[in-house]
Amino acid sequence: MSNDEQGRTLKFHILKYDPQLEGDEPRMVTFEVDEAPGMTIFIALNEIREKHDRSLQFDFVCRAGICGSCGMLINGKPDLACRTLTSRFPRGEITLLPLPAFELIGDLSVNTGEFMRSMSERVEGWIHDQEQESVDLTRIEERMDPDLADEIYELDRCIECGCCISACATKRMRDDFLGAVGFIKVARFALDTRDKRTDEDWYEIIGNDDGVFGCMTLLGCEDNCPKDLPHQHKIAYLRRRMVKVT
Repeated sequence: MSNDEQGRTLKFHILKYDPQLEGDEPRMVTFEVDEAPGMTIFIALNEIREKHDRSLQFDFVCRAGICGSCGMLINGKPDLACRTLTSRFPRGEITLLPLPAFELIGDLSVNTGEFMRSMSERVEGWIHDQEQESVDLTRIEERMDPDLADEIYELDRCIECGCCISACATKRMRDDFLGAVGFIKVARFALDTRDKRTDEDWYEIIGNDDGVFGCMTLLGCEDNCPKDLPHQHKIAYLRRRMVKVT
């Protein structure tokens, strides 16, 4: 933080609305917070809740950009509150809204879990080994090319925060659209040599307008992914595989 940013008073404009509270109406409420060196949006929100409004609802778990719980719109951009520094905003005015495309729990808290669970069930996000009828705990782990293991690990870094879904124009128009987080999960298992599913199997899941062919390639997912995952590359990869089936 530069010297001219020391001791700033930040203004947070936050949506307040509890859909569970009868008669409550959406409204923007402004809070003032004295900025501290290294302050994040998450730290500021905790201060607001402790000193100004104990009813303020927002989600957090890890505070390290790993759990994905604290996703929200920060000055119009989907991001994680725990890794967004207040020093990024030179005017000192920050507007916070809940992530769109998800059920609102209250204020800045949304239910991403229901969507992520249905997405994982839809793509059957586990290794399908058709040759293995039962679990063998004594089985030696299958060897894997290190470069392939690294590529799979890169996709496993997805924290399912929902930022890509909230930034997706297609998802806003098509409720059944799988979305970038689903494509990343499909690509992860399609790459895994231990998974015995064929391209024909994957086509049944993503080979339509609710899958990769419905993506308008506006790449809001790539632009707003907090983990910088290769969404564009993997969507193109899946499209090439699906075209071969047709």
